[in-house]
Amino acid sequence: MSIEVLTLLFFGTLLFFLLLGLPLAFVLGGVSVVFLYFTWGFDSFYMVASQIWGTMGSFTLVAIPLFVFMAMILERTGVAKDLYRMMHLWCGGLKGGLALGTLGICAVFAAMVGISGAAVVAMGTIALPSMLERGYDKNMALGVINTGGGWGILIPPSILMILYALITGVSVGQMFAAGIMPGILLMVLTAIYILVRAHLQPELAPALPKEERGSWPEKFRALRAVLLPIGVVVMVLGSIIGGITTPTEAAAMGVFGALISAAVYRQFKWSILQEAAIRTFKLTGMIMWILFAAHAFSAAYQSMGAQELIEGLIAMIPGGPWGVIIAMMVIVFLLAMVLDPVGIMLITLPVFMPIVESLGFDPIWFGILFVINMEIGYMTPPFGFNLFYLKGVVPSWITMKDIYKSIIPFVIVEIIGIILIMIFPEIATWLPDLFF
Repeated sequence: MSIEVLTLLFFGTLLFFLLLGLPLAFVLGGVSVVFLYFTWGFDSFYMVASQIWGTMGSFTLVAIPLFVFMAMILERTGVAKDLYRMMHLWCGGLKGGLALGTLGICAVFAAMVGISGAAVVAMGTIALPSMLERGYDKNMALGVINTGGGWGILIPPSILMILYALITGVSVGQMFAAGIMPGILLMVLTAIYILVRAHLQPELAPALPKEERGSWPEKFRALRAVLLPIGVVVMVLGSIIGGITTPTEAAAMGVFGALISAAVYRQFKWSILQEAAIRTFKLTGMIMWILFAAHAFSAAYQSMGAQELIEGLIAMIPGGPWGVIIAMMVIVFLLAMVLDPVGIMLITLPVFMPIVESLGFDPIWFGILFVINMEIGYMTPPFGFNLFYLKGVVPSWITMKDIYKSIIPFVIVEIIGIILIMIFPEIATWLPDLFF
């Protein structure tokens, strides 16, 4: 059977079972194993087992449950309320100030927890009612929370970056370092958009009245709210970039910092630890199945002779190497609208990475472009996770249509960020080159 027919059968079967609503990790792994058996026989399973055994022995893998556990603890400490109070006092006097403050808190959360949903839920609960009460346009408020919440997978530590590193074989520390400058770039671009829009249309994001801006003593007292979050960030990122710890050891330090935060906020309770541990076990178990599916898919599709087919298709794309990269970004952007980010990684990375490396592009730089695209996927309809996280905490009079509409200008800002990183790759590669 030709590779073209096998490819149609393979992806057609995947699509069929996905449309039935089965979990992608199980569908991808199961279908891959079946195709391996019928194309190469029983002995092909040894190849998958060998690859999985190598991954299971990776010390880096231990970082995933540790970072997840850290995120579960920090979600429940109450640090978000104190951070928002501080941003409220310091930024509220500006037009668009509350939106800027919300962005800042989302960035801090991203640097602490490494997942997307935490900041969306926290800011949807705390910041959204505050902005709406003070006359903010609902689209502006919703869009800010949606886009800022997605930074959890770009600004390190990031669970998605760890998975990218495990699948592609690049350094987790380099990926973490590479995510810092693009994260700052996206934050600056989004802040510029908010300030310009608030200046041109002040009714969309009015400044707080003087009586709500607080006195200088209040403002300085409120700064205490950032001490613990900054301490956690320094413990994790500072130790990695400074060469003091590996990402896995830094994850353990992050858990220690999260437990200290819980104790300071008087949330250090057995019930919280138990719930966080159970959720961590569930997520970690699913991630293990995801890694199995990634190896099975890679082995199955490559054993069919996919490399020759893909190289032939790539040669047909106009624009040379850059045309190929742009085509990959468009494919990932479209997939992100209908699949979860981890599923997209499983399907595309085993196919894309050999091509990226053969064209001479830096896999770390490509990884940042990929992760930003995944971030956009979190906030774009119809299946963006952040959209549903937000819908779960907004008032009933805000519809799903309102949430969909709110993200349009912010997605454009993110795409501008991707274009800038493509034009100036040093934005992503400077820090990894400097520290590693």
